[in-house]
Amino acid sequence: MEIGKYNRLKIIKAVSFGLYLDGKNGEEILLPTRYVPPQAEIGDEIEVFIYNDNEGRPIATTEHPYGTVGEFQYLKVKEVSDAGAFLDWGIMKDLLVPYREQKATLIAGQYYPVYIYLDFITKRIVASTRIDKFLDNLPPDYQYNQEVDLLITDETDLGYKAIINNRHWGLLYKNELFETVKKGERRKGYIKEVREDDKIDLRLSPAGYDKIEGISKKIMSLLAENNGYLELSDKSEASEIHSLLSCSKKSFKKAIGALYRQRLITIEDCGIRTIE
Repeated sequence: MEIGKYNRLKIIKAVSFGLYLDGKNGEEILLPTRYVPPQAEIGDEIEVFIYNDNEGRPIATTEHPYGTVGEFQYLKVKEVSDAGAFLDWGIMKDLLVPYREQKATLIAGQYYPVYIYLDFITKRIVASTRIDKFLDNLPPDYQYNQEVDLLITDETDLGYKAIINNRHWGLLYKNELFETVKKGERRKGYIKEVREDDKIDLRLSPAGYDKIEGISKKIMSLLAENNGYLELSDKSEASEIHSLLSCSKKSFKKAIGALYRQRLITIEDCGIRTIE
């Protein structure tokens, strides 16, 4: 049984206020009645999330928290007290960020990137905004164009900081983004470069990916939705093209050129039209 993570445990006893699960090593874990699945029977195995109640006892739930131990997440502060800041964790119990684990004073109603971990001294699940100390301090070993998981955390003058694979910091440059990126969002990304100082540059599309093909499909879809005509051409403003297709004017021109050569569209002065 792992505290702060999902576990598959066997039902061993039913009581008036819930079920007891086999937590291994002779420990029985309560699953309160409100979380008991329909038709659950003694002997069944069910997947539950294990956390500690206010008295430090392990307890099970079939609810899904926004993050588990060992993960970085972007969570909202519900309230601040003498003990620290309490985050909305997505389950009945809130997640505490003790004052010693706050990089700066947290404010109720605001969202922050945090790391969720099990405090081995108190045996409680807590969170920290001191992100750097939980990231990997070994040199990054990513390959060029490798697909990675990103958690967007902060916006800077250059772009957006992101946590890569729960291990390292990376940066998405604003001048290379042609779609909206939001703090707290999880995205697939790709390694653009690992620099000599071990800083990592990212992109949202893989190098070598046929980006033009993806834009072409979007254009054809929009044409189908608009009776075969789109008032968009190589004379259109770049901002207009970007707002509709989330791409640069240069990529748009390449895409309609490819569609024209495939004899799928005609290019007119003020727009493009599907060939029947």
